[in-house]
Amino acid sequence: MIAPRPGRHHATGSFLLSALLLAGCVMPARHDPAPTPPILAASPVPQPAPAELRLVGTPRQGGLLHGLAPAGTTGLTLDDAPVAFDTEGNFIIAFDRDAPPNATLVATLADGRTRSRQLAVAPGDWAIEHVNASITGSATSAEFQRVRAGEVARINAARARHAQSDGWRQRFIWPVKARISGVFGSQRIYRGTPGSYHSGLDLTGGAGTVYVAPADGVVILATEEPFTLEGKLLMIDHGMGLNSAFLHNSQILVKEGDIVRQGQPIGVIGATGRVTGPHLHWSMKWNAARIDPLPLLPREP
Repeated sequence: MIAPRPGRHHATGSFLLSALLLAGCVMPARHDPAPTPPILAASPVPQPAPAELRLVGTPRQGGLLHGLAPAGTTGLTLDDAPVAFDTEGNFIIAFDRDAPPNATLVATLADGRTRSRQLAVAPGDWAIEHVNASITGSATSAEFQRVRAGEVARINAARARHAQSDGWRQRFIWPVKARISGVFGSQRIYRGTPGSYHSGLDLTGGAGTVYVAPADGVVILATEEPFTLEGKLLMIDHGMGLNSAFLHNSQILVKEGDIVRQGQPIGVIGATGRVTGPHLHWSMKWNAARIDPLPLLPREP
């Protein structure tokens, strides 16, 4: 088995329509969570390559870890799904919000031997939120179904581009200095109807506030017309299967194919899509896993 090329995805999960029907977000009626401490220690792991698999951080639902594969690794898998790694053996893995309690990480060496680690995945502590908004936004059910399939197809196509970037190596920064108004993983009830969990981090910068790239990346989607739920949507690929999505923009300052650098202005906070007020919704995925941006950030914005 040949090691994946540096900075490329090698495991892309299917993006179910039902999971995306609630990709947009609204401001919760009452919510003022406190930031949680980072669980990520350093990135990437220092050289030289070890004899065993190394990981930095604690496996946790919604969490991301950096790792270093043993010397001579030719293949790496997490629960049998391929994991990309660079020429020095650096890699990242992450766990979905609903990841099972156990996972297996396996490195295959050039001589056919393997090195494996059994990982106990800590559960998340997810909140329940009641939201005074329609589950389908302002569109009627028929209107929603008619346009949504095309929007989902564009999101899927963007994530399938596998842009090369070293943003995954960086310590992420806050895209904007703002109060947290919604946390990742919380279950939302829309006027009595259960919806999917909140897929990102909400920051309450006022309308017209410019925000910046939290890490280097390549723009893989920048919509000119608002999507039904996400509004004007910006997506950035940080490499190695890691990407960010920024929702509800009033204006997007970059275009598809642009290479962006950490700290570069990339968008303007707005209230497009399904929202009850202006804010920035930031969601992240590693391959098929939806993850929490908050533990990747410094303690203070």
